[in-house]
This record gives sequence, structure tokens and C-alpha cells, in this order.
Amino acid sequence: MLLITLTFSLMRPRNTIVYAPKVKYADEKHAPPKIGKGMFDWVKPVMGAKEALLVEKTGLDAAIFLRFTRMLRNMFLVLSIIGVAVLLPTNVISADRDAIKATTKGGQSFFVTMTPQYVSHKHKAGLWVHVLSVWVINLIVAFFLWRNYGAIVRLRRQYFDSPEYLMSLHSRTLMVTDIPPADRTDEGILRLADQVEHTAGLPRAAIGRNVKELPDMIEEYDEAVRELESVLAKYLKNPDSLPAKRPTMRASKKYRANNGGDKVDSIDYLTGRIRELEIEINHVRESVDKRNAMPFGFASYERIEDAHTVAFAAQKKHPQGTTIRLAPRPNDLIWQNLPLTKKQRGWRRIWNNFWIVILTLVWIAPNALIAIFLSNLGNLASIWPGFRDTFDKNQKFWSAVQGIASPALTSLIYLILPIIFRRLSIRGGDTTKTSRERHVATKLYAFFVFNNLIIFSIFSVVYGFVAAVIKNREKENAWDAVIQGAFFWKLLGGLSSVSYFWVIWLLQRQLGAAADLAQMINLVWTWFCRTFMAPTPRQEIEWTAPPPFDYAVYYNYFLFYATVALCFSTLQPLVLPITALYFGVDYWLKKYLLLYVLITKNESGGQHWRFLFNRMIFAVCLANVVMGLVIRGADEGWFKVFFMIPPAFLMLAVKWYCARTFDGQMLYYTKATLKDLENLAEPGKKVRKNDRIASRFGHPALYKPLMTPMVHAKARHVLSQVYRGRLDDDSASTTGYSDIALDPMSHTHPGKTAHFAPVPQKPKDMFEVVPESRLDFQHFMNRAEFADALGGNGELYGRPDDLISERSGTPRSFLGRRGSGSGNSSRASSPAASERERSASAHRRMGSGSPYRGGGGGDVHPAYRDSGPRGDLGGGRGMMYQMGGNESESQLLRGVQE
Repeated sequence: MLLITLTFSLMRPRNTIVYAPKVKYADEKHAPPKIGKGMFDWVKPVMGAKEALLVEKTGLDAAIFLRFTRMLRNMFLVLSIIGVAVLLPTNVISADRDAIKATTKGGQSFFVTMTPQYVSHKHKAGLWVHVLSVWVINLIVAFFLWRNYGAIVRLRRQYFDSPEYLMSLHSRTLMVTDIPPADRTDEGILRLADQVEHTAGLPRAAIGRNVKELPDMIEEYDEAVRELESVLAKYLKNPDSLPAKRPTMRASKKYRANNGGDKVDSIDYLTGRIRELEIEINHVRESVDKRNAMPFGFASYERIEDAHTVAFAAQKKHPQGTTIRLAPRPNDLIWQNLPLTKKQRGWRRIWNNFWIVILTLVWIAPNALIAIFLSNLGNLASIWPGFRDTFDKNQKFWSAVQGIASPALTSLIYLILPIIFRRLSIRGGDTTKTSRERHVATKLYAFFVFNNLIIFSIFSVVYGFVAAVIKNREKENAWDAVIQGAFFWKLLGGLSSVSYFWVIWLLQRQLGAAADLAQMINLVWTWFCRTFMAPTPRQEIEWTAPPPFDYAVYYNYFLFYATVALCFSTLQPLVLPITALYFGVDYWLKKYLLLYVLITKNESGGQHWRFLFNRMIFAVCLANVVMGLVIRGADEGWFKVFFMIPPAFLMLAVKWYCARTFDGQMLYYTKATLKDLENLAEPGKKVRKNDRIASRFGHPALYKPLMTPMVHAKARHVLSQVYRGRLDDDSASTTGYSDIALDPMSHTHPGKTAHFAPVPQKPKDMFEVVPESRLDFQHFMNRAEFADALGGNGELYGRPDDLISERSGTPRSFLGRRGSGSGNSSRASSPAASERERSASAHRRMGSGSPYRGGGGGDVHPAYRDSGPRGDLGGGRGMMYQMGGNESESQLLRGVQE
């Protein structure tokens, strides 16, 4: 570990693009503290960074991750005092050394002495120390959880009061799902919100539109562009000496019938697919206004207090079967899951959990083999005569292999499982990426605790117990053999034996923490690709971007380490200082990475804490069970075990108290707000016009610019010979202000739309040539195609997606995110002005109990009442789409300009 850290300290000043990319890309507010070029100049800025600075520079999610790590470090430091100063001496003094020498071989006798496995009969009273330690451990964990819960609430309240949150659109917006067909209008959303809680402010609403196959088409388009870029990068690697044979490929199965399954020219085929897909995408975008409304929508309020009051009241109210909650950031939404019904989401969750259970059960067999034989090679030697002689002659060597091979093989699972679980979770029905990542972490934790802790530890015990029963069965009947097998004694022996594995395994985690800091995998991979492969310009740009931090994976790591340490705290007290050392070292290493290297891709505002708190409560309860089994195996009675039951109820009481005391403050800006019913009923009440909620919470497939194939500038002079291009930029239209696609006007042919105007295809407009000097994320970080994967929500670079400008009170448009070098991306068109007149008879009539009766507007929601002729074309109140005589079609054009 020290060697890797020293290597990092030497390489850091010479590789700032790898070890400090945020210094280069972050705006002035989010730029980390300046760091010198000296070998250890990185230590002082990291150690001096306080929590307030971390929140400002890295975001609340990163700050809470570091606080959680610091909490575990401090907690295990305190527990280490109990383990080393109390439990360890108790185990050593109480041990029967004669029994240890008679039953153990090699260097493991040292570890066995530190466990309560061989407590002598004259020292049985020493087990009361273990019982008391269980109480103390539970109290210490409860104290740290309670103290940090309060600190997290204070951080959340500061987050609510921050300028970024107060000026964001999502902070005052509600998301409504499971909307019945009769209420799938903008006005219908407002009626549903008012059934929950009446507020003085009049919200604006936008119902979701059915984009059908458009997201899939754009995904296929992006894949085709990337594949074409890869083909061109390989073919044009040496543009002055092109290969004699052009690259070929087999068409996808979907289009293979057109060419009989033979190989086709890769460049021509992919160029054709890109051109066809672009035409289809533009056509679908232009016809979206004819599609039906979807069962989800958004309602935005003038004041944050109004939105949070309705969201708090909606926890126990579900008008018309809908679910109303605070809207996440626009980039946090999983759009394909929003239209799902409750039944569909339920079935998806069932199938998702089914496959996870199957995966968990399938892993039991290989996990059992590792637990039985690889973690204890003595078991393998007992059934393999050929290996027995070698094992007996070289016990020290095989002891080292046993301590290294099994933990190394187990660690490989950490690299594979997150990928599998994340892919399964995509189909699980989660509506936000934050909830998806939280569920991934939850399932990863459950998998590791069940398979890598419980099954791994128990199978070795079961094997030893079954072997003892079979041996005794030759002399006694089956039941007596089971009794003589002494299950609890075998359980204690098995857990003591496997504790050696966990001590070594936790020590090896230090190496992984140092490897994360050195970014060795990224360095080796990029060097290999640049040296032996032909990377595309897009890939080289992406390599220079700050990588995202995988919260789900690292939260699972830390929770699992903490669970293992707590479960073996009384059985093998050495795990406590080793775990404290790991969290102490990794806290500083992760602090550097989050300050200078890694970014938060989807900022949740600290919403992961409750999941962490609940898992820690579970970990302590599981540890209490393990400690009870240890006492039962060592004492041969249940009397002491009964005194270990109350701590579990203590932890549940702590959970209830913290949830009741803190959750309301942590989740909502306010729970209630003053109501002004006169203001609510006033038909002429002026509502802000410039929120553009349909733009900020419209489906990205409707306005996201299409990718343009990138090629190196060194191949500019030969591109016209090999590339037969996509459509010119002016042929593509998107909408940046609404979720309705309207025909843009041609820039070169006045009076004609871009769709029908003749489009000259110039070679220079068919691709994006990227010179060597611009192969840097700095030049492309504002482009949607890079920001979606690498830019988070843009806050790090000073351009949050849903920021309301201070000057006009309007959110920033997606059009403003196009940075330099993006001129060849499909442009977003200007929306046409909506018609002003509305027919009152087309509005849906409300029930007799409506509070809106009277006031010049009949039963129409106040946000939709017309107070008389207006001179401005954008004067609709609270509506995103006008309603005409036919609600299903005419309503789509209401208030586009508002």
C-alpha cells in the first residue's frame, strides 16, 4: 500500500489530467483548493478541507459519503479500545493452551488463542465480559448513528437554504404518476394536486407525451455513430497510406434480409443507417403532437413552500390512485419507466427479485467450495490423499496460499456483480437514477451478507458437523451421533477458523484503497488503447473527463466491511483495529479523489443516508445473533444468551426515534404553509409565465441534439473519398422549449420549412473534424452528448440543468448548453407562438364540491380562468398546451410560449 501511495505521489505532478482533472474543468466556485507540484503537496490541502468546503466543492452526496466514512473510522477506533483492551486479554487469559496445542497446527494457534473457542472451564465467568461488551458495542453504534443523523439533517437544511437549491426548478416541482385517463391533461394535474392540499400559489403543469419508439431510435442512432467512428478511426489510422481493402461487416439481423446476409461495406452501410435513422427521428419528432398523453406529469409552483407542503400531505393521500411526490432533477429521471402502471412496476420488481434470488442461489455452490476447501486447505487434504503429503510437508507455504488465494478470488466478485445488478435494476421499474442506485446498493449488500458472509462462514461449519456425525454414526445410532456432533461447538470452531480469513481479507482491502488513489486501471487501459489500438476522437475526449464516483458500489463495500467487523468483534477482536485502520486510510484517499478527480454524476442532495442508517441497524442486529451463537458454543447453555436479546430492541428503538425526530426535517423544506383562499379563488391572479416546465421536464428524446460523427483532423483530406455523409445540419430539427416538435424555418430559404427546403450537402458539413489540440473534455463539456454521461447535472461546471436565471426567473434552456465545436449537431428550432383564445366549454367541469365555483371562471381551475382580452400572445395562465373544441388534439398547442 505504501509503495502504491508513493508511486501516486511521484506521478501526480506530471499527470494532472488524470490526478486532478477538476482543477482544470470546474468553475471558480467548485474548483478544489490549489495544489503544489511537490511530491507531498497534496497532503496539506486534503487534510485542511473541512466539511463546509467539501459541500461547496464536491456536493452534498460526496460530503455525506465522507462523513459516513469518518463515522465508521471513529466508531471502530472506539470499538478497537474495547476489543484490544478488554476482549483480547479476556480471550487470551481464558484460553486452554493445552487444548489449543493438541488440536491446532502451524501458525493458526496464535489466532485461535485470541478467540473464545477454547475457554477453559475455570474461566467460564470470563464470558460475562463478552455479554457486557455486546451491550457496550450496541450503545456505541447507536450513539454514532444518532449523532450523525442529526448532523445529516443540519446539512440537508443548509442544502435547502443554498442558492443552488432555491434557484432550481425541481425544488418547487411535483411529479405525478399513475394518472387516470380522465385526468391526463395539464388542468387535470392541477386538480389532483388541489385534492391533496390547497395552496395560495397557482402552479403550472405539463402532462407527459407519448414518444413511443423515439428513445430506441436515438439509442440505435448513437450506437451507429460510435461504430462508424470506430471503423473510420481504424481505417484512417494512417491516412496517407490507406489499406487496400475497405472494412466490411455483417449487417444487424434486423436489416440483414436486404443484403442476403452477406458482408457489406462498413462505411457505406453505417452511413446509410445513420442517414435513415436521422430522417426517421426528425419525422417522429415532428409528429409527436399527435400522440396521446401519458400517465405522468409535472406541476411547478411559484414558491418552494407550496410544493413541499403538497408533497408532505400527499404521503398519505393518493387522489384517483395517483402518486404525488417531489420531482427529482430532470437528468435524474428514468423516462422509460415513468409510463409504467403500478401493476407493471409490481411485476417487474417480482421478476427482478426472482432473478436476483436465482443468482444468489447459483453462487452458493462455488461459494461453498471456496469456503470448505480453499479457505481451509486441511479439508481438501483430508479427502485428497495425493495432496495430503504435500500439505503436511509444507504447511507454512500452504497456509500463506490459503490466506491469499481465497480472499483474492472472492474479491473478483466485486468487479462483476455490480454490472449484473445494475442491468437487472434497469428493468426494475425505478423512476429515478437515485432510487435505482440505492436499490443496486441494497441488493449488493444483501447478496454479500448472505453469500460471502453467512453462507461462506456457515458452510465450513456444516461440513465439519456432518463429518463428525458420519464418524460417530459408526459407533452410535443416528440421533446420538447428531447430539455427539455438538453443533454449537462446531459452529464456534468453524467461525473461529474462518475469522482468520476475514482478518487477512480486511488487510488486503488496504491495497484496493491505494489502487483507487493511483488510478492504475485507468492509466494502464488508456495507455494500452492509445499504443496498440485506434481510439476515436470521442473516446480520447471521454478519457480526459473526470470519471464519475460509483456510490452504490462503495457504499456496499463499506457496509459489508463494517458488518463483517461487527459480527467478528467478540470472536476475533483483531478485526476492529484492522477495520479502523482501513477506514482511517481510505477516508483521506477518498477525500482526495472526490476533491480533485471524481464527480457525482447524479446529485441526490444527500438522499442515501436513510439507506445507510437502516443497513447499519441490520448489521448490529446480525452481529448480536452471531455473538449470541458464540456465547452458546463456548458456554454450553442459554442463560447468558438471554441477556443479549435486549440490545436488539434498543437498536430498533433508536431507528424509530431517529425516523420520528429527523425524517420530516430531512425530506421537506416545510410541512405546512400559510394559505390564502381569497388569492386562490381570484381568477385574475397573475402566474409567472417563464418557467418552461415542459422544456425542463420534457422527454430528452424530443430535443436532445443528435450526435455528429467525429474524425481526426489528420484525415480531413481523404474523408471525401471514403465517407458519404449524413444529412446537413439544417435538416435536423429538435425542440428546446417544449415537448412538442414543430417545423423550424429554413435559414437559407426564407418562407420554407427546413424539412422541405433543399439541403446542400457539403463535405465539410457531413462530419465534425477534431484537431489534436481539441481532444480535450474542456472543449466539449457543455455538449449534451458528453454532459449526459460525464458532466453530471452541469453544476460542477457552473451550468446546472434546471437553474432559474436571476434576471428573468426562467430556467436555462438546453440550447444554451451547446459549447464550442458543436455546430454540426442537430439544432433546436424555435417554437411557434400558440393561439391565445380558449373555449371555456372545452374545459373539464369539476365536481359540486369544488372550491373554484364562482369568481368569473365557473368551475375551471383558477390557473385556467381567462380574466379578459390580453394583448400579449404569451398570456395563458398556468397552461402549457391550449385546449380547443377537441381536447385530445387542440389542447396540445396551449401556451407553448409561456
